[in-house]
Amino acid sequence: MSWLVLVVSGVLEAVWATALGRSEGLSRPGPSVTFALALLLSMAGLAYAMRSLPVGTAYAVWVGIGASLTVAHGMATGTEPVSVVRLVLVLGIVVCVAGLKYLS
Repeated sequence: MSWLVLVVSGVLEAVWATALGRSEGLSRPGPSVTFALALLLSMAGLAYAMRSLPVGTAYAVWVGIGASLTVAHGMATGTEPVSVVRLVLVLGIVVCVAGLKYLS
């Protein structure tokens, strides 16, 4: 259960990071509320997962999922440049996250 909560929390990290970027310094209400709710839920899920998973592993997986999804979203929407090198590097993050799960 901790792993599932951790993955969902990582996805919510990407949501809050994207919403923060769209909030224009927290001046737009919709993205600002989305940011605050996703941040709260993401942190709560991370805290829950850390009750049974090692802190370093949980944090690395959480950040890895959030970072890779945030970059992927940016590339999909055209706000981030797409290149083979960037795709390979993001894929490297995903492989490392999977490796941490596999080793646990």
